[in-house]
Amino acid sequence: MEIFQLREGDTGSSAVQVIALTTRIQQIQTHYTKHKKDKHSKRGLDALYVRRRKLLDYMERKEFESYRKVVKTLGLNH
Repeated sequence: MEIFQLREGDTGSSAVQVIALTTRIQQIQTHYTKHKKDKHSKRGLDALYVRRRKLLDYMERKEFESYRKVVKTLGLNH
């Protein structure tokens, strides 16, 4: 996260938000592999996917260089 921060303590920029969402998604995926019947967590995970996708779409339109760097760093497909 420190790589993409614009200033010290930056949590609001799009790149940092995408990284924070990706970290949370990975945590929930780990939880979901152990607890397959936890449908509430699955619903939350789907919502995080949508939120991250919307942020990435915004970044692709407005901040393309930052978008490419984040996608390459995280290894996301799109």
